[in-house]
Amino acid sequence: MIQKANMVTYRGPTMISHTLHACAILLKRTMDWDWFINLSASDYPLVTQDDLLYTFSDVDRSLNFIEHTSHLGWKQEKRTMPLIIDPGLYRTNKSDVFWVGPKRTLPTAFKLFTGSAWMVLSRSFVEYVVWGWDNLPRTLLMYYTNFISSPEGYFQTVICNEPELAKTVVNSDLHYISWDNPPKQHPHVLTINDTNKMIASKAAFARKFKHNDPVLDEIDKQLLNREKEQLFTPGGWCSGNPTCSKVGNIYKITPGPGSRRLRFLVTRLTWMAKFGQKQCK
Repeated sequence: MIQKANMVTYRGPTMISHTLHACAILLKRTMDWDWFINLSASDYPLVTQDDLLYTFSDVDRSLNFIEHTSHLGWKQEKRTMPLIIDPGLYRTNKSDVFWVGPKRTLPTAFKLFTGSAWMVLSRSFVEYVVWGWDNLPRTLLMYYTNFISSPEGYFQTVICNEPELAKTVVNSDLHYISWDNPPKQHPHVLTINDTNKMIASKAAFARKFKHNDPVLDEIDKQLLNREKEQLFTPGGWCSGNPTCSKVGNIYKITPGPGSRRLRFLVTRLTWMAKFGQKQCK
């Protein structure tokens, strides 16, 4: 089973605490799941739930899909070194303005990594960061409390500084995101002109989109087989007349073309991770 959590919040320590809180609730309620996927309101699926379940049915349950790099680039000066005295004191106009203290040097006790704030976390890794039988998750949580855009570094730094867990990392967030080169703070907003690129990426999700943009209807039509005004994406569980008006066999999965695209991508990524390519470096 794969669990998804939707959240929209300030991309600082609050977002990390919300993510960890959601993970903790999930662990308390049930252990019958394998991956935790965090998504925002500006994400949209490029495959059906059946495609996603079918693809991950053969994937090693210990793997974590976390896009990461130790090459900090402009983030070293702009995000890593500034010390945020109070993350709650900020205002929004063209940019966030924080109460920033003196700059700090890079840590020597652990190596910093950065990457996407969107990821697919295994249950074993979620247990590690939530139950905290090791000091590393707690130490890094305190470090990233005073960090700009900490969701882009906390989970990457935790997993890549723990040798056994580092072996489980797949360097991808399974998203299609259009960036400038070199990347700026925010990605491009996707439109209908990006449809072919999204399909060619074979990704499970894409971001970011404007509310009710026409490209979402195109994704529904081409990729999700979802009719306009239909509340649910059709799947093997659908029953009744009209279609999907009732819940039938919840264990029935009917994968479509999206499963072939996603399976190709996931297979390639997991093989690269198996041989240590682009993994925690």
